[in-house]
Order: sequence, then structure tokens, then C-alpha cells
Amino acid sequence: MLVLNQVLPVLMFLLGATMNNALAQSVEMEDKLARAFARGELEGLHSVLVLRDGGIFAEAHFPGDDERWGSSLGHRRHGPGTLHDLRSVTKSIVGLLYGIALEEGLVPAVDESLVAQFPEYDDLNADPLRGGISVRHALSMQMGTQWNEDLPYTDPSNSEIAMERARDRYRYVLDRPLTHEPGRRWTYNGGATAAIGRLIEKGAGMPIDEYAKEKLFAPLGIEAFEWVAGADDVPSAASGLRLNVHDLAKIGQVVVNGGAMDGRQIIPASWLEDSLTPWADTGELRYGYFWWLSPEGDPPIWVAGFGNGGQRLWINRNLGLVAVVFAGNYNKADAWKLPVEIIIDFVLPALGND
Repeated sequence: MLVLNQVLPVLMFLLGATMNNALAQSVEMEDKLARAFARGELEGLHSVLVLRDGGIFAEAHFPGDDERWGSSLGHRRHGPGTLHDLRSVTKSIVGLLYGIALEEGLVPAVDESLVAQFPEYDDLNADPLRGGISVRHALSMQMGTQWNEDLPYTDPSNSEIAMERARDRYRYVLDRPLTHEPGRRWTYNGGATAAIGRLIEKGAGMPIDEYAKEKLFAPLGIEAFEWVAGADDVPSAASGLRLNVHDLAKIGQVVVNGGAMDGRQIIPASWLEDSLTPWADTGELRYGYFWWLSPEGDPPIWVAGFGNGGQRLWINRNLGLVAVVFAGNYNKADAWKLPVEIIIDFVLPALGND
């Protein structure tokens, strides 16, 4: 008992010191963000939220102009409950939904022919080369078809915008000319996500937003969301989801947890591992099933969802870290620099000393 009485105060002191240090690091990061924003150094930044080991490490919100899928919302004061465009971070969530649907037997296995799942297009199914495009090729954006999203999203020649304006978006995606053998070359392709989203809808017998609400959002306690639809009233699987910063962080946390939350397996663990396996080399980074992966590490050091304008869901599973960045730099070629700066210059230094 004497030993315990001697050791216990020391342990409590160390625990208190650790907690005080973590709090100091959190406050320091938030203050550093606020000072940099006030100096005009973080143009377009709306929100930053960092989770560590499932708890909030730091959070900051800033006013700024915003959009809802290309339509101006004017100047907004962003906060914890503000719905925000995820843009192409939506793709990463669609990838998770496919895994849930696969576990339920609602969608085809990844090595099945993609075009074969659309028997309504008889002419496309008659093409043996096109039949070689698998579901896996769509999930990893290696369909081998002509697609160009390098143009601004305000340009009608951008392939995603052309898809949205097409009479039949799925035919538009599936009948693009073949330029490479499927599986040989990575090409960023929002149409691939649209096709995967359609497979989920077909198998589940409901729109993808309803399936997401039932199978992913509700189990995570996500109640407020919006999934913007195109002119054909189809929710955009490539870029239409809107969540608040805390709810997107919940999705990041379930990835950290191997697909589980509160003792419930929401996303199959095996699917999550497949999704975060490098299936393609993009030239600078690697790519899984609609997830961007660090250029090094096995498993990848970090995984992320990227979105137009500077949206970012960044996850380091080994460190138990989830970082969410929302920004309003839509259609700017260098919008990716802001979330990278936030993670490298603000998040990681704040965590580096404990």
C-alpha cells in the first residue's frame, strides 16, 4: 500500500501534465490558424477539424464566400453545423458504400464486367473490348476510356460537366472511346463513380442518398446532410454530397477504426483494406478504390479524399489522426495547396512534441 500511495501521485501528476500539454498544443494550433487567417495567409479557408484517438484535438472556423455545387451562397459564417460541399470527397464515400452493398450481396463482385451490369445497352454489351472493363477498373479509375477533367468545371467540354448535361449519363460514361487497355492506365474519371453509384442504386432498389442514410449515416449518427442532384434528379455520386465538418470527421474515424464504430461493424474490414490498397499509380500519388493514397508506405502512411476547392478528408490510421479541411477556392488550379499547408504547417507540428 505504501508503494501504491507513493506511485499514485506521480502517475496523476504525469497524466495531468500530459493532458495540459495536449490542451496547450490544441490552443496553440487554433491560435496559429487564427493569426495566419487574419494576416490573409489562408485565403479561402472555411473550417479545420482535427481528431486524435477519436477525440477533438483542434477546431477552427472562418467566414468566407461559399457555393452549393456551383451556385453562390454568398458570404457565410461557417461553424460546426454548417453543411459544406465535399465535391470529390463524395467519391471516397461512394467507395465505402459499394463495400457495404457488396457485403449485402446487392452489387456485383469487383472482377465482374461493368458494362454487363447495364443490359439495357445492347450495343455496348456486344463490344468484347468494352466488356473487359471491370467494376474494379471503375473503382480504381482505370477504365481505359477517353475522359478529361483537366478542363475547368465551368467548361462544358469538361467530361464530368458533359456527363451531367447528357440525356443519359450512364450511356455517356460507358460509350466513351477506348484509348487504352482497361487496367493499364489511371485517368481521373467522375463518370466511373457515377457508374458505381448506379450499381448501388440498382442493387439496393433506392437512390444512393437513401442507401447512404440507412447504411452509413444513421449508424454514425449523421442526421443533417444533402446530396445534390443533377438536372435528371439523380444525386451526383461524383461530387454532390454536403456534410458538416464533424460528420465528415465521423466517416474518417470509422476508417481509422477499421470500419467499426461503437462495437458495430459498419464497413466490412476486408473491403476497407482493399479500398486502401494501391491499385493505380497516378504519377505523384497512388490510388485505391476512390481513395488517394500516400506515395510511400505499405500500408499507405496516409489516405485521403480530395475535393475541388480545397476540400480534404485526411487520415493517418497509425497515428489515429483525422483532419478535415473545408475551403472555398473552387475551380482554382492551386486549391490543393491550402489543405496541404494546413496539414504540414499546422496539424503535424502541433502533434509532434508529445
